Order: sequence, then structure tokens, then C-alpha cells
Amino acid sequence: MRIWFKEISGTHLVRDITIEDYSEDSRTHKIMNALDEACHELDLARPIWLDGTINDFKRTARARFTQDAFVEELPFDYLEIHVIEEDY
Repeated sequence: MRIWFKEISGTHLVRDITIEDYSEDSRTHKIMNALDEACHELDLARPIWLDGTINDFKRTARARFTQDAFVEELPFDYLEIHVIEEDY
């Protein structure tokens, strides 16, 4: 599985990172582990999965974490995650 994490400000990409996980873990564990790794690399607190974020992710394999999902103030508008390759 490959997951792309992007910090977006307005319509501009500020920073991004792609995390790969080809382990035997479940899809959920891979996503959570990748989120932890990306937040560590980008020096961010881990966001909270709000109901709307979960629903969007289930439907589109993409989600946006806005300021509401973070405890600390963000220097960008939102963090987007996008599954770009799934294991089958």
C-alpha cells in the first residue's frame, strides 16, 4: 500500500510525503501506521478522525484533516491523505 500525505495551503502544495507499507497488517493498521509515520516526518500532531473524515475516506480512499482535527494551530489549510496504491 502507498499513501500520499499532502499539506495544502489555498490551492498550493506546501509539503508532501509518500509512505509505503507492504506488510501483512490489516488495511486499517497500515493506514494508521502510515499516518503516524507521516506526522512524525512532517512534525505534526496526529489528527483526530472525525465522522465526516471517516465517511469520506471509506467512500473515496481520500480524506482531508482540517484545523478541526488538530489540537495545535496549523501553518497550512489542511492535510490530505490519499491511498494511491492498494495491496490485493
